[in-house]
Amino acid sequence: MKIINITDIPFSPLKILVTVLFFMINYSNYALKTHLKNRHLSLLEKKCENENDILDETYQNKVTKEKMNVVFILSDDHRYDFMGFMDKIPFLKTPNMDRMATEGVHMRNAFVSTSLCSPSRTSILTGQYAHNHKVIRNSSPLPKGTVFFPVYLQNNGYQTAFIGKWHIGDHKDDDPRPGFDFWVSFKGQGVYHNPTINLNGKKITHDSSYVTDVLTNYAIDFLKHRDKKNPFFLYLSHKAVHGEFAFDGRKPGEFANEKIPYPKTMFPPNHKYATVTEDEYNFKHLPQWVKNARRSRLGVDNMWLGKSEYEEFYKLYCEEIISLDVSIGTVLDYLEQEKLMDNTIIIYMGDNGFTLGEHGLIDKRQAYEESIRVPLIAIGGGIPFKTVVDEFIMNIDIGPTILDICGIAKPEYMDGASFKNLLYQKSTNWKDTIFYEHFWERVYPVPTVHAVRTSNYKYIRYYGLYDLNELYDIENDPLEMNNLISDPRYAQVAIELNKAISNWLSTTGGVCLHLKGDYYLPHLDY
Repeated sequence: MKIINITDIPFSPLKILVTVLFFMINYSNYALKTHLKNRHLSLLEKKCENENDILDETYQNKVTKEKMNVVFILSDDHRYDFMGFMDKIPFLKTPNMDRMATEGVHMRNAFVSTSLCSPSRTSILTGQYAHNHKVIRNSSPLPKGTVFFPVYLQNNGYQTAFIGKWHIGDHKDDDPRPGFDFWVSFKGQGVYHNPTINLNGKKITHDSSYVTDVLTNYAIDFLKHRDKKNPFFLYLSHKAVHGEFAFDGRKPGEFANEKIPYPKTMFPPNHKYATVTEDEYNFKHLPQWVKNARRSRLGVDNMWLGKSEYEEFYKLYCEEIISLDVSIGTVLDYLEQEKLMDNTIIIYMGDNGFTLGEHGLIDKRQAYEESIRVPLIAIGGGIPFKTVVDEFIMNIDIGPTILDICGIAKPEYMDGASFKNLLYQKSTNWKDTIFYEHFWERVYPVPTVHAVRTSNYKYIRYYGLYDLNELYDIENDPLEMNNLISDPRYAQVAIELNKAISNWLSTTGGVCLHLKGDYYLPHLDY
């Protein structure tokens, strides 16, 4: 077959047509090759530059085939900044919490909606504010019909286990609760040494034992003997680091010679132990109840009615954190050994914060940073390494998030939202404000509190007493040393934040005053 050269064709309409077709064919071939080349380079660049996204896509494909397991570890009274990697306490080493932060995600703006054991724990389990779930104090009975989110997991084929401190409702009752196939608990606060455990309805006393170790061993036992054909949810709820302390004995007195970094607001200016001046700490503009409380059972001048000394309490608190960290490490090591890390998300959180001398206060309940902020870290399940989340997360978001991880829709009655996308560095429409509430208790000096916290300001409003409210420029005054409530330059800020609290209460069903009976002190009800 003879190949015709285009130059051999005499000039004519035919030659023009052939020429156009020739260039069209050659250009199409060139364009196709260029497109394929660019597509190949684009994929290579995406692989190099967006490795986390590709890993996340792989994770998502895997989840459709195999449901994600979840381990939720909760501690008691662990404040947000007492972890080794936070570099606040030089002698406090927490290698396993550090590992979760460096190999997973640290949510460094985690808050509770109420800083008290029973209300916060109920918020975690229901996804609701205290004014909705009605457990407003440690002594509040649990309303009939309350549903905990593990019920939905159980109904969707998950094996569920609760191990540890329950502390909701009747504290004399440690019987199994709805939503859990495997149950290990104890009455009320429990004890650190030689606890009596309710194991699926059977009472067992553990002699010569430490409760953190006992609960950890039960957690590992559940993981070992679970039905491996089905996904699991483990809720490990520690008594630690709640006082009164009784350390595990591994290294008693380990911190005896360590120097304690006293908070700047622990003593008012002109106090013999003060470390700040009146220009630095505006003590005179603190509410009177705060000034008075330093001499109460929740104050540094009369800690627990004289039963504790500050430095000893501080060091024992840190020792309990070390024991807690060992427990976390035991769980992580087992999951890694069994090759479960890829398909298991482990979340660690505190049920509320704890003031250790700030503004002369001990304990929680009030709306200062140390009271309302908690540790929140997660690892496993394809979560990118060394991720830091700055968005505001709350305890009411835990239930919706775990349900979302497990592929279950959030019930409409829940106030919280899922932060699953934030774990995987995916953009999401998220809140920039958190709200806080605490209800007065007869035996403690903290009044009823409502507060709002943004990235710039915190406004604290008190109910039922004639006293100063509080306004802080959190961005520039993170230690809350200068109450701006009387500063006319910030009057409009206070007005707007006060409106925000009222709007929050009115839109979430929180406008009613709760007058509920007590389990502990019914003779004081009136």
